[in-house]
Amino acid sequence: MTTSPAPNAPYPPTHKPPAIEAVGLTKTYGSGETLVHALNGVNLTIPAGKFVAIMGPSGSGKSTLLHCLAGLDRADQGGVRVGGMELTTLNDNQLTKLRREHIGFVFQAFNLVPTLTAAENIQLPFALAGKKVDQGWYQNVVHNLGLAERLSHKPSQLSGGQQQRVAIARALLTRPAVLFGDEPTGNLDTVTSAEVLRLLRTSVDQLNQTVVMVTHDPVAAGYADQVVLLADGQIAGILQHPTIEQITQRLTALREGAVNHA
Repeated sequence: MTTSPAPNAPYPPTHKPPAIEAVGLTKTYGSGETLVHALNGVNLTIPAGKFVAIMGPSGSGKSTLLHCLAGLDRADQGGVRVGGMELTTLNDNQLTKLRREHIGFVFQAFNLVPTLTAAENIQLPFALAGKKVDQGWYQNVVHNLGLAERLSHKPSQLSGGQQQRVAIARALLTRPAVLFGDEPTGNLDTVTSAEVLRLLRTSVDQLNQTVVMVTHDPVAAGYADQVVLLADGQIAGILQHPTIEQITQRLTALREGAVNHA
């Protein structure tokens, strides 16, 4: 008779563990009449090596979910596991170390140091940690993101799209378990946004990266393998390889309150 492995048993060698597992995530703000349930029992599994977009109406909890998954905020209840590591049991110093070494971030603001060159900005996490950069991986990332000719330039000498590429390269250099993007194309024009989204798509397809992105833009979400829809702090649906039209229709339904919970 075949038995199932224990809940905490190692994954079989033929199966890759999920990049993220969230169970029963609950997060509230305020109290009494001002109490807001930002997350209300969210369960979510994100496979490794996939591009996932998180979407929902304003106030649906998507940014709160991203922050809890990335260890930037703590849920009131529930658990989060990233790359096999349980975040909810870590203290602040351990969380800081985990974010620095295993999680990448790309934000709407590029967050580059203006006095440093592109190369120095990309390698900054290693300089801060006192660690040596894997030059082979560094060259691979720089080549894939088309930055080889811009490494000596400072942020003021780069376009918005080039600055975001530098931010993506910096996030990828640590080989993170997950790269999180919080509206990463929010400050970019349409053409540059498409360029950055293609680069994120490339990081998944060619570098086997896991990308989780919060966005309000159906066009941006159209680059993802999976779209997670939120409403009122709960999962309201998951779309697999959806078209822009399908994403737009579901978002419209959520905004109108016609929520079909998955």
